[in-house]
Amino acid sequence: MDGAKILGTELSRWNWRLVVKKHLGIYVLLTLVAWGAVWGQATGDGLSSFFMGRVKYSKNDGNDCRGVGRNLAKLVSQVSTVPIADEKRVAFTDPVLFETPFLFMNGHRSFALNGAELENLRVYLEHGGFLFASGCCTNPAFPEAWRREMRRVFPSAQVRRIDYTHPIYRVFYRIDRVRSLHRNADVFLEGVFLDNRLVSVMCEDGLCCAFSANNSCNVGRGISPQVGKKLALNLAVYAMTH
Repeated sequence: MDGAKILGTELSRWNWRLVVKKHLGIYVLLTLVAWGAVWGQATGDGLSSFFMGRVKYSKNDGNDCRGVGRNLAKLVSQVSTVPIADEKRVAFTDPVLFETPFLFMNGHRSFALNGAELENLRVYLEHGGFLFASGCCTNPAFPEAWRREMRRVFPSAQVRRIDYTHPIYRVFYRIDRVRSLHRNADVFLEGVFLDNRLVSVMCEDGLCCAFSANNSCNVGRGISPQVGKKLALNLAVYAMTH
């Protein structure tokens, strides 16, 4: 079936979301290829497809747990034939923010965004950008700060748990349940919703450490590396197809 009949795209400085005209189902990999081709044309780099910004924010230089962003990009390359672009360090106040469809931020400590960072992040998310956040080493300070700052960005938005019925758990891999390795508890992603559109996702159980460091630094918490890799890939695919 002709991919052009399946997918339509709208891409501009302010809106990079891929518009999917039919049910994704078996077309997920085709979507990845189409998204990569469009983004490569937009950036003038026909070889780059999955492009991610590693966020520098507040007093954080965007280098916590070092190769996490690169490892996330590699997960995409393992299930598709699209080339992977190197991650770019970008601050919420950089103009290049609005040319970066997927952002990743992580950290160990609490943080507070300044006025310019809050405003730019609000505009970015309102116009199609996607932010994936993960606390490092299950330190509760980062997740608590993310929840607080997201409510500052969107005071009237929903910041809530994402139940297992949400498409993000089955957009590529089907994940019916995520169990904590060291607690008798289920682990859920949390999200920011604007008019029922998911614009940012956070996992407090050290998701980045699970898929990038085999959960070696998540003392007393965390999820299995295998499930962590599936969740991270689902996040990337969801961001590119919604």
